[in-house]
Amino acid sequence: MQYRIDQLAAASGVRAETIRFYQGKKLLPGPRRVGRVAYYDDGHLERIAKIRELLDQGLTLALIGRVLDQEAADDATPRLLASLARAKVGERTYSRAELAAATGMPEALVQSIQLAGLIEPIRTQGEDRFSDADVAMARAGLRLLGAGFPLHELIGLAVEHAAATRQTAERAIDLFDRHIREPGAASPSGQAVEAAFRELLPEATRLVALFFQRTLVSRALARLRGRGESEALAQAVAATESSSLEVAWK
Repeated sequence: MQYRIDQLAAASGVRAETIRFYQGKKLLPGPRRVGRVAYYDDGHLERIAKIRELLDQGLTLALIGRVLDQEAADDATPRLLASLARAKVGERTYSRAELAAATGMPEALVQSIQLAGLIEPIRTQGEDRFSDADVAMARAGLRLLGAGFPLHELIGLAVEHAAATRQTAERAIDLFDRHIREPGAASPSGQAVEAAFRELLPEATRLVALFFQRTLVSRALARLRGRGESEALAQAVAATESSSLEVAWK
């Protein structure tokens, strides 16, 4: 069946502007053109339905693009998506107002750090929700502010770190795609992909956290040593040996 864009919008329940947005993001192929008229087909309708399903599972547009481009013939993709959605959503989600209440933050500040890209809502069942991880990060940020860090400088540093982290994550996903998701010519089973994801995600997270902590501590100690602050250096070294600095992944 053929659809003009207004007909496709009506059939899919998605506005025409959103359809054009999906095309711009390369999530939806362009229409067939006959003269000056653009025609869509049932394949476009099914693709939009798939995009909406993945959005409701909490996936970002970037991850949806990867899924749509690399979807295998077996059941690996849906199993991995289910695992991703469960891992991200967890047992509890929060509205923005609930997140503000849980952390003691003004809702306007929550909105500001969301706009800065420091926390990202989960799109589930047509509603933006936040996770327990967002609550934990917000509380950690508040503790840093309480220690005396200026808000605008802390947010600026966090935005810079987030941008670098996203670039590193994209490269890590490429590695996963090449060596786990697509080992050789054969496509792994859904169970194998899900098992690899569950096993490797905690280890990768722990590796990154430990490296950042070690680098931060070593640079801080080097600065204290360079300033000749022997007493502060001794106390800092003692703090690094405390179990309270241990990084854990649950």
